[in-house]
Amino acid sequence: MDWRHDELRVLLVEARPLFLAALAELIRGAWPQAAIDMATTSDHALELLQRRSVDLLFCEVRAVPLTGPELCARINGLELKTRVVLLADKEDERLLIASLRCGAAGFFTKDASPEEFLEGVGAVLAGHYVVGRNLFPLMLAPPAGGPHPSAEDRLAQLSEAERSILVMLGQAQSTRAIAASRGTSQKTVRNHIASIYRKLAVRNRTEAITWSARAGPREPTLVSCHTAD
Repeated sequence: MDWRHDELRVLLVEARPLFLAALAELIRGAWPQAAIDMATTSDHALELLQRRSVDLLFCEVRAVPLTGPELCARINGLELKTRVVLLADKEDERLLIASLRCGAAGFFTKDASPEEFLEGVGAVLAGHYVVGRNLFPLMLAPPAGGPHPSAEDRLAQLSEAERSILVMLGQAQSTRAIAASRGTSQKTVRNHIASIYRKLAVRNRTEAITWSARAGPREPTLVSCHTAD
């Protein structure tokens, strides 16, 4: 990992002191100069966030009294620049899936490998949106009670330009970068992206990237994208 930041400020939120200590050691191993604070409750974490600047916050999805997604919403409401990574036990992975639109930048179950986790954290710090590999099956599953969608039929609806743009979305390229590579305007690219969303029956860039990951020639370990167009 070549991302470096001598003044990285990190806040860890978790009720279990042993897990807090283990996570702190993992972070220090990758970023030795990081300044790490810890909180066992989310209301204490919110107090800390309002008193000092924090670059990166790790929070258990079942944190109390505010859950991880609720804390993330508070952070967004305060317009803080803190990037949030939500964590969950394996049995709570559906809570992570339900939280994908809460404004957090990273989502991992605690059975992720240290290598995947640290790679994902580096991507979050670089401005990407990251979902751990273990969450892929649930992200790709059809809605409960609904018919199973045909990926092949939906992908077949895409034009050649849309297929190309979908691949670039899967490579975490921004709208500006896609427009530059195709020699067209950002408005045209946005129109293509809107058409991709409609044809694939997805609602946002994250879901479109999930389709790209499933349809691509090789399976990535992470799903990531720039958060802004």
